[in-house]
Parts: sequence; structure tokens; C-alpha cells
Amino acid sequence: MALLVTLIPTTIGGLLSAIGIAGMDRLVRLNVIAKSGRAVEAAGDVHVLMLDKTGTITFGNRRCAAVHAAPGVSIKALAEGALLASLADDTAEGKSIVEYLRDLHPQPEPVLESLTAVPFSAETRLSGVDHQERIYRKGAVDSLLGFIGLSRNQLPAMLAREVDKIAQSGGTPLLVCVDGKLLGAIHLKDVVKPGIRERFAELRKLGIRTVMVTGDNPLTAAAIAAEAGVDDVLAEATPEKKLARIRHEQNDGRLVAMCGDGANDAPALAQADVGMAMNDGTQAAREAANMVDLDSDPTKLLDVVQIGKELLVTRGALTTFSIANDVAKYFAILPALFASIYPQLGVLNVMHLSSPQSAILSAIVFNALIIVVLIPLALRGVRVQAASAAALLRRNLLIYGLGGIVVPFVGIKAIDMLLTALGLV
Repeated sequence: MALLVTLIPTTIGGLLSAIGIAGMDRLVRLNVIAKSGRAVEAAGDVHVLMLDKTGTITFGNRRCAAVHAAPGVSIKALAEGALLASLADDTAEGKSIVEYLRDLHPQPEPVLESLTAVPFSAETRLSGVDHQERIYRKGAVDSLLGFIGLSRNQLPAMLAREVDKIAQSGGTPLLVCVDGKLLGAIHLKDVVKPGIRERFAELRKLGIRTVMVTGDNPLTAAAIAAEAGVDDVLAEATPEKKLARIRHEQNDGRLVAMCGDGANDAPALAQADVGMAMNDGTQAAREAANMVDLDSDPTKLLDVVQIGKELLVTRGALTTFSIANDVAKYFAILPALFASIYPQLGVLNVMHLSSPQSAILSAIVFNALIIVVLIPLALRGVRVQAASAAALLRRNLLIYGLGGIVVPFVGIKAIDMLLTALGLV
């Protein structure tokens, strides 16, 4: 039985479960619940990441970056009209406009109680206030032009160019008017999260392609994608388009990860190899996904993929070490077993172990000790560096392959010397 234990590759068998448990534990610490171990493993093999623009790539709260006055309108008049149109707007965008204009052009402000607020609605796509029998409005370009009775072609050429520049830069243009007179445009900028470009560059080195999913028009989407450094864009995305894109990638042999929160995301989440639903999303999304983020932070999909990749690399590294370790171990065992029958095998006793009994006992003791030593590494995981698969393989072979051969030779010889010195064999 002792001989059987020594001969079989027990090291990796004892470590695989520890590696899997460690991966699940790291997810739990992230406040992500995985419904199966297979989902964590699939995360390490992902080729394509489909990421929502809002909340993942950008902050989602657009901020005022500039204002552009219409011909014949002063910046002061535009600032006053835009400030009043935004005073009752409690959205993040409205607050950012107020902050920007207060710094640009400080002016007396009426108390909120004296304003009659006109909230934004999906039908009008306008918001503003009525104050002292004057009408202040801001809103989407076409909606506001329709409100004041103008067509897109009647937009002043200079202002039209500024509106186009805003859209081409990835921003959102809003127009402002007072009593039916066009004052100018507001530039709302979608702020890309700092460090996200570098994060995508690291994923690219690991062979993972990123796809930004957004409802924006292709022009705006392309500008934000260029700034963020994503590899591809799915603009004007609908649930049907998401599902079709996932199936297309899978038909080409690629694994896909995505996150979502709405009921309309459920089919795509179910189709994706790694689907992460937000805890504050719909029940349909949570049931369709194989992971749920309790903090409802879509950015965590990047961390989930990183953990999956670490799990995969750790398993590969320790499997390499285990195989190399077993090969080295046989140099101690085979001469001890068969040298008396086949004297030629004596050349394999490169460690010059003192006796066959010592060789077998030293190998058994080493086998038991190495598992204990490697369990902390299996639990901690091998850190993944931003490099190609070939570079990672070379690194693993050098460290864990060569190490798996050298360590057993040194360890078994040391144990043999200790057993002999203590007179145990």
C-alpha cells in the first residue's frame, strides 16, 4: 500500500479541491455568489467580455463640460438661461450644469420656492422652470427645436457645428431656450472611469477582447470606445442584438462573459458562458445568470474574470509541478524496486540514496510534506501577469516545471540523509 501511494500522482489530486474552494472563496469576498463551480472555471477561459458602457466603462453621471452660445447671444445670457432651466433639476446632470455655471458666471439666483418646475419626461425630452411669467427650457436637440417651432435645418450653422462636435467627441448636446428664443448648447460629457484603459490593455495581453455595449448612436459610441480603449462596440444595442452577438461569438468557438440587470437581459445572460446579474435587478435576470453580484457593481465582472484566470493559471502551475515532481520521484522509487532484478536501473539512482527502504520511505515522507507546503499556494493562487498565453506557459514551465524536478531531488535526498542519521532505516 505504501508503494502504491508513492507511485500514484497524489499531489495534484489533493490540491485540485483546494484550488476550487479558494476560487469560490475569493468570489464570496467580492460579494459575488456563483451558482456553480463551472461558472468560476469558465471565467478563466473567457475570450470576450461584453460590458455595459454606463456604470462599467463610464461613471454614468454625465457632467457639464462646456456651453456654446448661439449667434447674437452673449455667454452671460446663455449662462443665466441655462442656470434657471437647471435649478429645479435634481438629476446628476442638472446639478453638474448648475455647478459649472455658478463657477463660470456667478449671479443672483431665485429661491426654489418661486420656481414652477417642469420635470423631464420621456415624451417631451425637455425640462426646465417657469419663473416670473418667463419660460426656461433645456433638452435634447430635436425636442427643443420642435418646442420652439424650428427644424434641424434651421439651426444656426455655427451652433450646428458645435452640436456635431459634441456628438463626435462622445458627449451629449442639450439646447437651451428662453421664451422660445434659442440661447445655445450645453455639452454633457460622459466621464470614462480612470484606469479603465489600462485595465483593458492588461486584458488584451491576456488574450481577452472587450466589447462595449451601449444604447448610444454609433458616432457617440465610437468616441467613448476610443477614449476607453475597448476593442469593439455594439451601438444602439437591444436585447435581440446582445443575444445575437453572444451567439455569433460562441459559434466561432469563443467563450463570452456579460453582466445585466433587466428582464430583457435574461436571454443574453442565460446564453453567455459567464452571466453576472445585479442583485438590485429583476428576478428574471438573477435566475438566468450563473453569478449574482450582491453589491450591484457591474465593474466586478472584470474582477470575476481575473479570479477565473488566476484559478486556471494556478491549476496549470500546480499540475505542471505535480507531473514534474512525480517524474523526479520515480528516480528514487524505480531503482529501489527493480535494481536487484535489473541492475542496469542502478544508473537511475542519481541521488545515491542509502538503501531501497530509505528511498521508498523518503519518497513517502516527501510526498506528504509537499502537499502541506503547496496548500497555501493553492489557496492564495498564482498571480496572473499581463502577458500572452505563450509567455505565461514559459513562465510556468520555468518556475513550476523546473522547480518540480529540482525540489524532489533535494527534498528526498535530505530526508534520506536525516533518516539514515537517525538510524530509522
